[in-house]
This record gives sequence, C-alpha cells and structure tokens, in this order.
Amino acid sequence: MATIDHLGIAVKSIETARGFYEALGLKVAALEAVEHEQVRTAMIPMGNSRIELLEPMSEESPVGRFLMKRGEGLHHVALHVEDIAGTLRALKSKGVRVESDEVQVGAGGHLYFFVHPSSAGGVLLEICQDPVK
Repeated sequence: MATIDHLGIAVKSIETARGFYEALGLKVAALEAVEHEQVRTAMIPMGNSRIELLEPMSEESPVGRFLMKRGEGLHHVALHVEDIAGTLRALKSKGVRVESDEVQVGAGGHLYFFVHPSSAGGVLLEICQDPVK
C-alpha cells in the first residue's frame, strides 16, 4: 500500500521559503544537495509526511527549468512504497511512462523514480522507498 511521503515544492531560495514554514512552527530537519539532480533540498517533517523544498543549483536542472517555465509551486507528489523495484516493474509492465528505467538514490539515501505526468493525470509522481539499511 502506498502512502504520501512528501510534497516537493520548487522554490527560488530555500532560505527565503523556509521562513513561511517556520512561522507555522515547523522546522527544517535536513538540508542536502543532490548533485546528480542539481538541486538543494530542505526536508520539513509534518506528522507522518514531509514537505521538500527544492532549490535548483542550475537553471538547466529539472527544477531550474520548472521554475523558469511555471514559477514557484508544487513540483511533485511523492508516494512511499515498500518494494520500489517491484513497483517499478509492475508500472512499466502496465505501460506507465517513467522518467528513468532505474531506481535512483536521492536525499537522505531514499530510493526513488519518477512517473511522467502523462501517466498520472498531469501530476509528476515520485515513487520512493526508505534507504536500504
């Protein structure tokens, strides 16, 4: 069963954006750069879920291009699964369009892949799993 892991929000500046969430009484738990995605992330826990602020390290990165085209806002919804490899296989076997044919390692060591918006009702979906221990 999948659950909502986090909401990814593209921002021009994590330092600026985090102020709003801190005014709500929330705290940034982790700041990290994900070099292969050319993005800086800030994870903000919210109960059993999180908000992930995404600041591009380059205008040519996926988040940088998103900001130039659409501006700041919701970038993706992340769903947590227990068997990411099995989920990737199952989705591909059903013809779901994925952004990568392989599971990748992201912020905090989480495993992930993205489902193209054309296969998910216009929403970019990140499928993720906790880091392998």
